Amino acid sequence: MRIVDTHQHLWDLDLLPYSWTARSEKYNRSFRWKDYAEATRGYDVVKTVFLECDVDEPFQLQEAQQLLRLSEQPDNTLSGIVAGCRPETPDFLAYLDQIVGHPNLKGLRRILHVVPDDVSYSPHFIPNLRALAQHNLSFDLCFFARQLPLALRLVRACPDTQFILDHCGNPDLTNDDLSVWRAAITELARFPNLVCKVSGIVVNTKHAGWTTDNLRPAIEHLIESFGWERLLFGSDWPVCTAAATFSQWVDALIEITKSAGEENQKKLFQLNAERVYRLD
Repeated sequence: MRIVDTHQHLWDLDLLPYSWTARSEKYNRSFRWKDYAEATRGYDVVKTVFLECDVDEPFQLQEAQQLLRLSEQPDNTLSGIVAGCRPETPDFLAYLDQIVGHPNLKGLRRILHVVPDDVSYSPHFIPNLRALAQHNLSFDLCFFARQLPLALRLVRACPDTQFILDHCGNPDLTNDDLSVWRAAITELARFPNLVCKVSGIVVNTKHAGWTTDNLRPAIEHLIESFGWERLLFGSDWPVCTAAATFSQWVDALIEITKSAGEENQKKLFQLNAERVYRLD
């Protein structure tokens, strides 16, 4: 099966500072392209999209420019870059001007589950996200499940901006009560300018001993809500390795969706990603 991985990370601690990694023994090392290539060996990963890695804020432009240069190299499948940003600030558009226009810049992301909820209520936030539509750029939404009303507010306020909900909206898969998350996903799916990335939810389990049955209820609700045209596969490598290898996560998702047939799996694992992230 041909795979477009819409959510993979790379960071090199010898080049740029990622202070958050010091809090995690597992992630406090560099994860370079050769490591990703090794992790995906045996799978037909034809294209990938890099997601910003919460580099220390003064170095956001450097991270974006560094990865855009890497995407120009002919010896990898890096086809799209989603750069970090601060839409809550008045100088957002000036920052955007320094990277916009590169054909491999596909979108931006501001991680919002690690900051106070009122960050997205900055008076600059919504106008700046609306401006992305003028450049045909998307915005990845990264929230905890309890914060999905914040995502709903942004999606509703920016109807011309393409939004991509990361990690299925982060359902808590350590317990069986998904009712609040389910209701929020159902409401979000009503908006045509939002698609959902089926990425990373293995880390929302209890980690050790998870099975496809732990993942299936959430994934089936996403399929029911968004349909097969608005779901994208993402590995969330190397973050996913807290609970699963690349192969374990991919194989589980293939198993969960196999009854839907190869055509629908092809949409999930390849075609939707190429359309949404414009990976021509």
